[in-house]
Order: sequence, then structure tokens, then C-alpha cells
Amino acid sequence: MTGSRDEEPSMVHLQSYLHGGTSSLLSTIPTLIVFPVYKTVFRQQIDNTSVHQAVGQLYKEGPVKLYRGVAPPLLMRTLNGTLLFGLQDTLLRQLSLSPQNIISTSALPALAGFGAGIVEAVVFTPFERVQNVLQNGQNDRHLPTLKTVLVRLKAQRLALGYYRGFLPITARNTLGSSLYFGLKGPICTVVAGQGLSPLASSFISGTLTSMAISLTLYPLSVLVANMQAQVGGEVKGVMACWRMLWHSRERSMVLLYRGGSLVILRSCITWGITTAIYDRQEKRSG
Repeated sequence: MTGSRDEEPSMVHLQSYLHGGTSSLLSTIPTLIVFPVYKTVFRQQIDNTSVHQAVGQLYKEGPVKLYRGVAPPLLMRTLNGTLLFGLQDTLLRQLSLSPQNIISTSALPALAGFGAGIVEAVVFTPFERVQNVLQNGQNDRHLPTLKTVLVRLKAQRLALGYYRGFLPITARNTLGSSLYFGLKGPICTVVAGQGLSPLASSFISGTLTSMAISLTLYPLSVLVANMQAQVGGEVKGVMACWRMLWHSRERSMVLLYRGGSLVILRSCITWGITTAIYDRQEKRSG
């Protein structure tokens, strides 16, 4: 009897990893559907073009290349949910049990999300690097396949190869995770108070939270895309890359936020579904 009691908290503890992975896996279906939208946004971030021009580029390249680079985000999406939700829950439990905790209980989910975001950046920066290289049409000739990209990046130092853009990714992921886990609960409570079902409340909560995060941190995503899209050439630091990006956008926030509306669409679909499925699984097992 004692053994089964000891195992029960461990099983509950591991369920958050399983639920996070399951919810993210199911959300890969809409991720696959909206990948052309994501790729359109990426082209706007790199080439500073309008939606019409970006779509025209993809149309000329043809349907075969349209889904070039889709494998990393699909794999990353599933693993990301497993790690992010599971690790945040693990850290939250540890923080809640700490006898010397001087932080407000309401702030603990955000703090745990911050810690999970750091680990997320360490694990998934290489995935994002490979994805951005594959999506850049300028690399099609000298890096035509996933294997050639992996070999080329492996030949370089980590800071220039797989971990190019690590600092802005860490900033984006830690802030994003903190905001997500800190806001989704309170927003869900407010929405549920309007008489909506728990599933609808979770979906709307995930949608609104991710929408706010995407818009707030969008400049960091643009910076990361520009830093990671090329392999080789002149290497510049984060601040130098930011100055170049800001100058290329004519010091205009409107131009910097090109593609932002499509990011909202993607966030509404993926994170809304992920949050709804995860919360539903957590309540069933609770």
C-alpha cells in the first residue's frame, strides 16, 4: 500500500508531460494546414515584402517547395508541448512546496514558465535554426536538402551554426512562457464567468493569451528569422543585427510588423486548440 501511495504523486507529476505532448501533437494538424501562412510570414520577415509579393514568390517556386522546411516545426511542436507544459508543472510544484518561498502564489505559474522557457530555448534553438535555413529560398541551390543543411551547420561553431540567434530566442521564449502561464488561468476564469463552457473558455483563453504574446514579441521573432536564415557570410552580433534590421525597415514599426496579422491567425488556431485540449485532459485526470 505504501508503495502505491508513493507512486501516485509521480504518476500525476508525469501526466502534465503526457498531456502537453498530446495536446501539441493534435495541434500539429492545423499547424500543417497553416504552414503556407507561416511561410508567407517568414518571407515577409526576411525580404520585407507585402503579403501579395510573398505569396507571389511562393507561387513561382511551386507546390513542391511550398512545404520545404515543414518537418522541423512539426517535430518541434510535439516535443515543445511535452517539455514546456511538463517542465512548467514540475517547476511550479517545486516552487509551491518551497518553505522559503517569498513570491506571491499568483506569480508562481509565470515564474515556472520563465524557467521552462530557458530550457525550451536550449533544446529547440537548433530546430528553429534548421527550419529557418530550409525556408529561405536563397538557400535552395547550395543547401537543397535537410541533410546538406545539417552537415553545413555541424561544421560550424555552435554559436554560428545550430545556436545562431540563441540570445533573442531565449528572451522571446522566457518572456512568452511567463506571460502564457501567468495569464491563461486568470483570462480563462474571466471568460468562464460569462457563461461559456470550460472547453470554450480554455480555447478563448489560449487564443487571447497567445495573440497578445505574439504581437508583443513579434520584433524578436523577426530578428531571429533574419539572424538564422543565412549560413556563412559576415557574422554580426545581436545588437548589430537589430540595427541593420531596424534600418532596413526604414525605422518604421509598421514595416517591422509586416506579417503580424498572419501571426495572430496562426496563434488563434494552434495555441487555442493546444490550451483547450491540455486543460480538458488535466481536468479529466484531476
